[in-house]
Amino acid sequence: MSAAESAGPPVREPVTPAATAAMSAQLGRPLRGAEAVAHRCPCGHPDVVETSPRLPDGTPFPTLFYLTCPRAAAEVSRLESAGTMREMTEQLADDPDLAARYRAAHQDYLRRRAELAEVPEIAGVSAGGMPTRVKCLHVHVAHALAAGPGVNPFGDEALATMAPWWSDGPCVTVDETEHGGDDE
Repeated sequence: MSAAESAGPPVREPVTPAATAAMSAQLGRPLRGAEAVAHRCPCGHPDVVETSPRLPDGTPFPTLFYLTCPRAAAEVSRLESAGTMREMTEQLADDPDLAARYRAAHQDYLRRRAELAEVPEIAGVSAGGMPTRVKCLHVHVAHALAAGPGVNPFGDEALATMAPWWSDGPCVTVDETEHGGDDE
């Protein structure tokens, strides 16, 4: 079974102390600008965070959905190193229907970000090369997990080829009692 079939549905949950601890451990740095947990891995930990369009220090941040799980990120990096982004960008030139669905994914991303805040410095800019090229597959996978199937065609395509990153259990261990244990 592919990751796309078994990764689970999108969520939009509050960022609790336990979720913050898990995502910070996954990233290896403090979590910044988190608005919500946008997807949970089948292991139970968050694996996609919805990030504020403006970070706490005021910096505009166009990447609304950020893949936090290092195992999922490694799977995506494997696809990127195999030339998948170049192939996907080439598909855009050859398939007008795919290009239209990709533009729709771009508009979906912009709409979701605008629901949080309007940031003039990044108006019209989504992420991952949308809508004309595929620049960062991590963004597309995070968007697909956060929005659900059928929204981001390249995120869906990548998920269909990814191995289930959760199959060896959680990627990090977080002491739930230390952080309130309020999201498990």
